[in-house]
Amino acid sequence: MMRSGNPALQANAFKSIPRSDDKANAMSVQGTVNKTLILLALSFLSASWVWEHIQQAMPFIMPACIAGLILGFVTIFKKEWAGMTSPVYAIIEGVVLGGVSVMFERKFPGIVIQAVALTFGVLFCMLMAYKMKIIQVTAKFRMGIFAATGAIALVYLISMVMGFFGARIPFIHESGPTGIIFSIFVVSIAALNLVLDFDFIEKGAEHGLPKYMEWYGAFGIMVTLIWLYLEILRLLSKTRRR
Repeated sequence: MMRSGNPALQANAFKSIPRSDDKANAMSVQGTVNKTLILLALSFLSASWVWEHIQQAMPFIMPACIAGLILGFVTIFKKEWAGMTSPVYAIIEGVVLGGVSVMFERKFPGIVIQAVALTFGVLFCMLMAYKMKIIQVTAKFRMGIFAATGAIALVYLISMVMGFFGARIPFIHESGPTGIIFSIFVVSIAALNLVLDFDFIEKGAEHGLPKYMEWYGAFGIMVTLIWLYLEILRLLSKTRRR
């Protein structure tokens, strides 16, 4: 999740990845967009299957969470494998998203379609803001988003560890003002990570990175979109509980 917010994976990272002198075998923005659409379709298909067959799918949801996490790290550290790992990752994450979506939908009918619409609405707005230079990716901006993303990950990790001992961080998971403000903050940081993803893809195409980086760029967009969708679900559920 933090891959695009990490400055080491921006301009400096391009020095460690060999460029392709052949344009036909080089990364392009359009190629990355096409591969992102493929990954979205794969996730949608597996999520739809889980949605329709939730009873049969239930035993696979937790293993899918673990497998998706492992495969995500494999893709981050072995970018050249992204053409193989990212489609599998998309299918596995679709299983997780399908299961999570069913659970939220049962508690709050209609919440899933709202979350999906808001997720793609945010994607479109962030893309327009990036293209129109309303949001410009500078070194300070990148470091700020990276730090905020790391802080959120640390809070979630502490919360998970505390959960093993029957405790929890107060307020942030509740539907009070503090919990809602926290969720809005997390959704905002997830949305801004999309801008860093766009910048990474554009810079990668400009530097003539190898073709497999299209799959890696698409994988990055998927990771951020999945995070954004889950955080929007949490935010909407908190407002519904009030």
